[in-house]
Amino acid sequence: MSELLFDLSEKNRKGYTLPQRRVPQKETNKLIPNEFIRKQPARLPEVSENEVVRHFIALSRLNHHVDKGFYPLGSCTMKYNPKINENVANSACLKDLHPMQSTRLTQGALALMYELSEYLREIAGMKAVTLQPAAGAHGELVGLMLIRAYHENQGNPRQNILIPDSAHGTNPASVTISGYSAVQVKSNEKGLVDLEDLRSKLDENTAALMLTNPNTLGIFETQIAQINNMLREVGALLYMDGANLNALLGIVRPGDIGVDVLHFNLHKSFSTPHGGGGPGSGPVGVSEKLIDFLPVPKLTKNENEYCWDYDCPKSIGRVHSFYGNFGIMIRAYAYIRMLGSHGLKRVSENAIINANYLMKELESHFQLPFAGPRMHEFVLSGSKQKEQGVSTAEIAKRILDYGFHAPTVYFPLIVREAIMIEPTETESKQTLDRFAACMIDIAKEVENNPEMVKNAPHTTPVSRLDEVRAIRQPDIRYNFDNT
Repeated sequence: MSELLFDLSEKNRKGYTLPQRRVPQKETNKLIPNEFIRKQPARLPEVSENEVVRHFIALSRLNHHVDKGFYPLGSCTMKYNPKINENVANSACLKDLHPMQSTRLTQGALALMYELSEYLREIAGMKAVTLQPAAGAHGELVGLMLIRAYHENQGNPRQNILIPDSAHGTNPASVTISGYSAVQVKSNEKGLVDLEDLRSKLDENTAALMLTNPNTLGIFETQIAQINNMLREVGALLYMDGANLNALLGIVRPGDIGVDVLHFNLHKSFSTPHGGGGPGSGPVGVSEKLIDFLPVPKLTKNENEYCWDYDCPKSIGRVHSFYGNFGIMIRAYAYIRMLGSHGLKRVSENAIINANYLMKELESHFQLPFAGPRMHEFVLSGSKQKEQGVSTAEIAKRILDYGFHAPTVYFPLIVREAIMIEPTETESKQTLDRFAACMIDIAKEVENNPEMVKNAPHTTPVSRLDEVRAIRQPDIRYNFDNT
């Protein structure tokens, strides 16, 4: 394990110089209330610049990340982030902007945002897009707020949101926070929405159906036209979770198949940094009937000038401080411009090919719960290995020894011992072959040497943790008293 910076600290060692104070101390005291002024210096490590750099480089080698290796998280689309996106986002003319600068001084940034929203609108076939939501789950919440505003404007907010049991995992939480009740709809033997179960739960209190398409099994909901007709019969709307949009770029436009609300994950389909709690971006696209309810301010273009419109009486209001996570928008904009419409279609085509290739390589070694081709991801079951005494969680830990991050496990809930794999389009055949070999080796180990799997990982910086204790008694604060 790497030492802590506090362990490297030496008194009076510095790795920085501060500019000379330009405001006299007595003036500073006038500006800052006394209760906010430190009575003694902060207890910070005192280290040189090269020690700081080496420390964090060492930490980065301990962590797994998409620049280090394959990251096949199902439903999370952990694709490689092109460095050209970072170069563009780090342009001084963009990164040094302040959101309170006047529109006269920020026309270039506003043009980028306006064009990005237009690109997303065209990609998805929607009528309008807001860039404000800060992540996918936030986009879900905003979408549901729009649905509620629409129904309230119709005179009845309604009570229920229908959610298939193969939907994305955050959907029920978003429904509850938005004030609705979640009603589950079953899947049929093909892994699709069971239309009879859907019909039995549709009524005048149904506000919308939240459909993940392709669903979390990696299966495209081919009955979507029938589903949409059923919703229209009771005046309900169709929400589509865009977490799996990486399978549809240039192939299917959700707006063309009746979707009323769609959230995008710029940190998934459009290759911006993802994971580790960093900033995300979850723009929301809507059909014609929901445009009036979009958050304010709305970015508009009047002749050759971009400006903010606050005069939107039916709007749900502001849903983000300022206008969204601008740095993420820049990266997504660069990605779309770099690929163009033809390139975006190839993204999805390659993602689909990679997923189906890997599924075929593994289906004889693990159980495949649902037959047929997949879109961008697939779900195996470790139930056969479970019967031999090895759980999916133990398989996931063993995968770490091979230098790969584990796939999503135990989700979706409709598959026992689920192993959910999404290779994305950015991985080569060689990488997929190495991962397939890893999974096949582990399947053989379960049969011939199960203790090797059950005691994994063996090569990681931290071996198996006491997971219950880690949750109940986390130790995350440096103890100065022991120094």
